[in-house]
Amino acid sequence: MKHTSVALLTVVRKEVTRFLRIWPQTLVPPAITMVLYFIIFGNLIGSRIGEMGGFDYMQFIVPGLIMMSVITNSYGNVASSFFSNKFQRSVEEMLVSPMPDWVLLAGFVAGGVARGLAVGFIVTLLSLFFTDLAVHHLFVVISVILLTAIVFSLGGFINAIFANKFDDVAIVPTFILTPLTYLGGVFYSISLLPEFWQGLSLFNPILYMVNAFRYGILGYSDINIYIAFAMLAAFTLVFWSLALWLLKRGKGLRH
Repeated sequence: MKHTSVALLTVVRKEVTRFLRIWPQTLVPPAITMVLYFIIFGNLIGSRIGEMGGFDYMQFIVPGLIMMSVITNSYGNVASSFFSNKFQRSVEEMLVSPMPDWVLLAGFVAGGVARGLAVGFIVTLLSLFFTDLAVHHLFVVISVILLTAIVFSLGGFINAIFANKFDDVAIVPTFILTPLTYLGGVFYSISLLPEFWQGLSLFNPILYMVNAFRYGILGYSDINIYIAFAMLAAFTLVFWSLALWLLKRGKGLRH
């Protein structure tokens, strides 16, 4: 048990140190991007839109933008880090060690969660320069943002396992993750959409995460909060099981 905890802490420390060492590349750019969103969508466009869901437009989009930053950074951190280890063949040393597979997976996921939460915290602080935020339900805020970071860290791990070259790491974020995020209710309420598109939006998992987090901050959601939590729990379980199974099989790792 002691050796397992030491191994886990070692992997976590390595992952956290990795993104902190290059913080101008990992923490600053997402913060700058979100500030541009606040200025362009919140101030310039938001002043023309007025209210949405009974809230000032800037207040409405802030929870979604915070969640967007958590999703992209937790996913990107694990995908790039694990693939780099796979590309450099250093992951083979970890696989032949006595360290259990779940410890290796948990260590990389924890690193992704740490970066996602760090960027989310920075974006939250920056948002206070543009609008006032009052947390409606603290437990919902913490649990949703933590589960979301875990889900997308696991997604990044699975992406890295299947990737054969660096270009493969960028395919999922570019063609799947980014469109789903923009269509996940970050900038609008799905109640504004025609009935057909509202129904179609319900198949977007990010919609549930964004709305659950918005409920925690503002007390407003387009989605039933219990269904959102059920979706988060299901995705966490499925992604963890799949990532661990792929790791045990050595998919894309043993040649």
